[in-house]
Amino acid sequence: MKAVALLFTLLALGQGAVAQTVALSGMLGGKALLMVDGSAPKTVAVGETYKGVKIISTQGDLAVMEIAGKRHNLRVGEAPSSVGGTSGAGEGGTKVVLSAGSGGHFFTQGQINGRAVQLVVDTGASMVSLSVADAERVGLNYKTGQAIQMSTANGVIPGWRLKLASVRIGDVVVYDVDAIVSSGAMPYVLLGNSFLGRFQMTRTNDQMVLEKRY
Repeated sequence: MKAVALLFTLLALGQGAVAQTVALSGMLGGKALLMVDGSAPKTVAVGETYKGVKIISTQGDLAVMEIAGKRHNLRVGEAPSSVGGTSGAGEGGTKVVLSAGSGGHFFTQGQINGRAVQLVVDTGASMVSLSVADAERVGLNYKTGQAIQMSTANGVIPGWRLKLASVRIGDVVVYDVDAIVSSGAMPYVLLGNSFLGRFQMTRTNDQMVLEKRY
């Protein structure tokens, strides 16, 4: 029995239906840990239905589920995707809903320049910040950016400032996002204010809603 770190997948569901947020938090044994519309994680066994989401089968980190009469494969850690619905195809989304994980932090899966990354909301970070390892994994030519010096708890380290072509969470995309690549180790990509500042942010208890500004 092993719980997997909190990861989010946003799905727009049903023809003409209101957008619904479905999160695969992880796998516990053969059961899926689901969060629907910001609910607390719910353990759902094969054959059971939770808020309209039926688990068909599970294997490893993969869950097959039926939503609004259609089957979808959801894998823990994969990049978010939009399926069905009329809430904008691919890039038309305007709202992101996140639920707090352990320690009160808001984690989510997203994409930088089309490549999957794990993000954590950090309102104290001025920009989206990622490590050299993550930058290389998503294919950033970061050394062409502006070289800077970064003060850390371990002293001054080199970094690079650049613009990301796009940052995506679910079907919400923001373009030309300022970012910093740090030569220091970082467990997650920090979702800083160069991204968050494009949204109206509302937090209610353990739920955070980001609504795109116009």
